[in-house]
Amino acid sequence: MKKLVSIGYGNVVNSDKVVSVISPESAPIRRLIQDAKEKGTAVDATLGRKTRSVIIAESGHVLLSALTPETIAERINGEEDEQQ
Repeated sequence: MKKLVSIGYGNVVNSDKVVSVISPESAPIRRLIQDAKEKGTAVDATLGRKTRSVIIAESGHVLLSALTPETIAERINGEEDEQQ
């Protein structure tokens, strides 16, 4: 069953397909974002705001969100708690 979680500004992601939610501050993550943009696998869901978290999906897509990793993790965990 799909569990859609808001990643901000009306954008949602299937929580079953999320591999990790990380901060974009380190150089390797910035390179990962740049590589994904060049390949066309980056999805910018920030609506022009500062990127605060990077979500890696099973498909290899890199989703950029203006919400913090903690906020997204709480939303994913909250969805899981409601289902149990």
